Amino acid sequence: MPADTDRPTPPRRWRRLKLATAALALAWIAMGAYQVHKSLPPGVSQAGPLRTAGNVALLTDITWTDSRQARHSDQHVFDETLRLIGQAQRVVVADQFLFNDFGSQTNGAHYRKLSQELADALIARKREVPTLQAVLITDPINTVYGGLPSPRLQALRAAGVEVVVTDLRRLRTPNPTWSGLWHLCCSWLGNDDRSGWLPNPLGPGEVTLRSWLSLLNLNANHRKTLVVDEGGDWTALVASANPHDASSLHGNVALRFSGAAALDLLASERAVVAMSGGAWPRGLPTAAPRESIVDTTWAPRVQVLTEAKIRDGLLAAVEGARSGDRLDIAVFYFSHRRLVDAVIAAHKRGVGVRVLLDPNEDAFGRKKNGVPNRQVGAELDEAGVPLRWCDTHGEQCHAKLLLRSGRDGRIELIAGSANYTRRNLDDYNLESSARVVAGADAPVAMQAAAYFEQSWSNGDGRAISVDYPKYADDSTWRKIWYRFSEASGLSSF
Repeated sequence: MPADTDRPTPPRRWRRLKLATAALALAWIAMGAYQVHKSLPPGVSQAGPLRTAGNVALLTDITWTDSRQARHSDQHVFDETLRLIGQAQRVVVADQFLFNDFGSQTNGAHYRKLSQELADALIARKREVPTLQAVLITDPINTVYGGLPSPRLQALRAAGVEVVVTDLRRLRTPNPTWSGLWHLCCSWLGNDDRSGWLPNPLGPGEVTLRSWLSLLNLNANHRKTLVVDEGGDWTALVASANPHDASSLHGNVALRFSGAAALDLLASERAVVAMSGGAWPRGLPTAAPRESIVDTTWAPRVQVLTEAKIRDGLLAAVEGARSGDRLDIAVFYFSHRRLVDAVIAAHKRGVGVRVLLDPNEDAFGRKKNGVPNRQVGAELDEAGVPLRWCDTHGEQCHAKLLLRSGRDGRIELIAGSANYTRRNLDDYNLESSARVVAGADAPVAMQAAAYFEQSWSNGDGRAISVDYPKYADDSTWRKIWYRFSEASGLSSF
């Protein structure tokens, strides 16, 4: 019989397989590169003008232990959040990252039910003022990326609150190794909150494989903001605190301010609604007015910063500090290489630097390995930078604050949602912070200085921080892992 010349020979099959594999690999690499460098949605990564502002204050949540090792917590951020919502007549726009009770069922600790309190406050105010324009923007992590229903979000929608779940696919990816493949194979599949069969990585319940695959992209809408009308003005909060029950004992800070800068923050949230396919409610302002007067006094002025503009503001503050100035930094994660180098350089030129870090010891009942803060701490300590650790007992030192105190009597304060990491500062997450410039005798300046000093020195008999040796870690392996994780994006920080 004649040979079957139409049947591919094994070598031809092998060549086709290699070509297909090469094409897939090329598509994977190309998609990963595109997801890292694609254009940002309009209105993302913005720096507003430096505006005159009123009612500027630093709010703090502090957890400490007394001489008997009993734990205490003073909370002010969400008390103020609930107060502002409760008086609004026209507008409430909130953007909150973690808005759930995941993790609060572990280790027997008593947590404040922050997520339910916030939901109840929004629903109650909408019922009291039916014409209120109420918008809640949040991250899909609260539904485990569509794999689990959220009773709180459902209740808000039923009450007439506009709920916008951020479309993270519009953002750049910090983890191209996975996200390049995910955008090719899986992002278009959607999800189902009724067919879960895998354990929820964040709490109780079961989720789909698609939830796990979405989680591995490691990006987020990490903002924690609020804008309301207050009297005849606009008031805003920019915070590090989440309405998340298991986070209710964390240390946090928030900046409150009134005036046109609050409308800059509102405009930044309108951009998130637009990129997520939502509709901006009628009657809400779409932009802030132009600043017509340049204020040359030392009265507080506020600038809204989002995404990479926060990094630029931090670097400018650190690099602009001179001998005789002081830099006080309190932050949950500190790993961004440019900022680490800038802080060390500032110390070497005579700036009085103090750094207060979370030891990265605890995460909602789970023990962590100290990466990245202990590795960065080792660098700072070797360079002679004074460093202390928060004395945590299950909670986290979750503030993100930089205070620059100048010899000229002026301060610069930057606080908000952004940790000092590549993921938070290089246009991957959505983040919001505020920059305050004021005289050192302004109330907000004195509040920030007192907050840091008490935390650093354990004032008023409150055990808040400990010396560097308690959590010192010189492990070469963990240092390599930190540097690799920071550069590659294969990390949760």
